[in-house]
Amino acid sequence: MRQFVGACAIVLALLSCTSGNNTEYKAKAQDAGFLHRSMKAITDRIVHDIFSPPVASRIYTYCSVAAYEAILPGDTSYKSLAGQLRGLDSIPQPDPAKEYCFELASTQALLKVGRTLIFSESDLDVFIEQIMQEFRDTGMPSDVFERSVEYGDLVAARVLAWSSKDNYKQSRSFPKYTIESNPATWQPTPPGYMDAVEPHWRTIRTFVMDSSAQFKPVPPTPFSTDKSSQFYKDAYEVFTIGKELTEEQRAIASFWDCNPFAMNVRGHVMFATKKISPGGHWINITRQVCEASKSSFPEVAEAYVRISLSLVDGFISCWDEKYRSKLVRPETYINKHIDENWVPLLQTPPFPEYTSGHSVISNAASVALTKLFGDNYAFTDSTETEFGMPPRSFKSFDDAAAEASVSRIYGGIHYRPAVEVGARQGRLLGEFVSQKIVTRRTPQ
Repeated sequence: MRQFVGACAIVLALLSCTSGNNTEYKAKAQDAGFLHRSMKAITDRIVHDIFSPPVASRIYTYCSVAAYEAILPGDTSYKSLAGQLRGLDSIPQPDPAKEYCFELASTQALLKVGRTLIFSESDLDVFIEQIMQEFRDTGMPSDVFERSVEYGDLVAARVLAWSSKDNYKQSRSFPKYTIESNPATWQPTPPGYMDAVEPHWRTIRTFVMDSSAQFKPVPPTPFSTDKSSQFYKDAYEVFTIGKELTEEQRAIASFWDCNPFAMNVRGHVMFATKKISPGGHWINITRQVCEASKSSFPEVAEAYVRISLSLVDGFISCWDEKYRSKLVRPETYINKHIDENWVPLLQTPPFPEYTSGHSVISNAASVALTKLFGDNYAFTDSTETEFGMPPRSFKSFDDAAAEASVSRIYGGIHYRPAVEVGARQGRLLGEFVSQKIVTRRTPQ
């Protein structure tokens, strides 16, 4: 009889592991670290695969939207982005009669979308297998695990279907940028003399903006080679600063370089130094701030999606102007009209100068982060430590954005107007996105 009772107890214990009665896993599964580490895994693949900054921002945004939408059924205080983002009209809903782990669903949705949009899927698969096992190890019932993964897949499929209609695939076959003989226009720069990157990015469907030209900035300074002209003075300023850089200015320029295209030439051999993109840098700042603030899983998903939306529309807006004005870079102008031997501290990125992409997206992201975490939020950014640079500390997100902007002048890759006008362009766009997108049913 005792053996029978003991056997029954074992059977009941086993059944409880799959019936959904075990709720101890929930506290462990709510760890926002699952989402942070998954986003970092996507960043690592973006760096490895050398995606351009605009394309990287697209990947981050679709991943973030999927993660955000999949966590919502578990917290009714948050509002879906369906009907708020251009082209996103609905999101699949879970069965209200069944139990889910929406943190797992959110992580699965992010990784499923990310895996589809990157190139090195097999490398990401190793991480996915590891983090899924960690969810299992929380003691989650197997039926809850399977159901949650399935729901994450449903959300991911909907987001991917939405992404397939943003004109990205079509733009892969559009013609390359045609180099013009006009001396005011962009020319390929050393050492790679690469083709212009994403000349048709303005045709990508916007996410929150009404159109790519909604935040069209004022035109750049009129081109001139006259030494008394403002354009020559702007170029000469870049030239002078580049020759007299302080150690602090060098450190600032290098910290915010974020150039995934950096090429190294050793004799006849050319190879790339892989770095994080400007958008990836701000995604990582978001992670650090969320961790320091002990943000909950839904709060983290909200932060990533709000910052990503500012980044992705920021790049569309900036690239719209870049290929409208097609302005020549300082390196080309200075070498031709001031000093043929001058070399900028940073390697010139392969696309037109005006406006500064880092200035636009850094200021847009700083607005989004300020709305979430407040003014004068002091933080230390260690994003670049894995790339050999020490952390830098900032008094606020605006302080960081201002430093990111001026870093482009120190680096010798932008004239001052591109930085100052780009910063205004980014702030206007950031304010627009922050006001138009509603993520909380009841404001904080």
